[in-house]
Amino acid sequence: MKKLIFSLAALLPFIAPAAAKETLTIYTYESFTAEWGPGPKIKAAFEKTCDCDINWVALGDGVAVLNRLKLEGKDTKADVVLGLDTNITDEARALGLFGKHGVDVARAKVPGGWTDEEFLPFDYGHFAVIYDSEKIPNPPKSLDELVNGDPAQKIILEDPRTSTPGLGFLLWMKSIYGDKADAAWKKLRPRILTTAPGWSEAYALFTKGEAPMVFSYVTSPAYHIEVEKVTKYKAAEFSEGHYLQIEVAGLIEASKEHALAQKFLDFMLTADFQNEIPTNNWMMPAGETSVALPAAFNDLVKPAKTLLYSPAEVNKNRRAWIEEWQKAVNE
Repeated sequence: MKKLIFSLAALLPFIAPAAAKETLTIYTYESFTAEWGPGPKIKAAFEKTCDCDINWVALGDGVAVLNRLKLEGKDTKADVVLGLDTNITDEARALGLFGKHGVDVARAKVPGGWTDEEFLPFDYGHFAVIYDSEKIPNPPKSLDELVNGDPAQKIILEDPRTSTPGLGFLLWMKSIYGDKADAAWKKLRPRILTTAPGWSEAYALFTKGEAPMVFSYVTSPAYHIEVEKVTKYKAAEFSEGHYLQIEVAGLIEASKEHALAQKFLDFMLTADFQNEIPTNNWMMPAGETSVALPAAFNDLVKPAKTLLYSPAEVNKNRRAWIEEWQKAVNE
């Protein structure tokens, strides 16, 4: 027995320890990683393709993710950033943190096509005012009707400084009203119940009945129909058109897991990722899928006109337009 113990002890220095799994740290927004969001299923699917772990770092909203990157700079712990949108990609690009994703952009299926070599889309959707049809039988049919409508019928908005939907609504207002946007904000102000820091907070208040309207997406009613079997929540179709959001991901060039990060971005446009978008993120898929969209998607509002500023245009004007909004709603 002593000889056996001695022999095993002698071999220990030559037994290599098991290699630690690679860990991919991904910054994203809270609703993506929620139990009911796509994050858990996407994590499980990707981890089957590699000896690795995904470490989600959930922040409030897409703009909050950008603000975190600004604070951390080159010291960021992120390998991949998922949840920015095209309204803030130029501002994110200027940080000098992102590298080329290396994925064939022809695989990305979004309105207008895709050419960006640093950021890659994972979903898209048009913004919309969602309303409770039991409380508002005659919803606004245009942004102008919303602005000039009954102040007793409140809407919940998101903050453009911390939320990508909040920024989307600000850009929608600017695209319709231009130089008169400040006056439009002042007219709308009495209808605003509150301005939440992010989409999750805003939508939770809406479903609790705090207000009959909330700013969200044309796809939002599909969730209530498919999951809750509730049909009272609807998207108002606006005659001026609807503003588009394209959500993107990018890899941090200095990441120690650079190859794994590229593998994740390539995986992002496969069916194993994209199949989870319609029924977990409740957005439109931006890549290959192997299952049909839920039936509820067939009856969604289909905007006759798409509104969208270029990333460069938003980056140039964002600060001034936010200051204009702040002044108009706080006077």
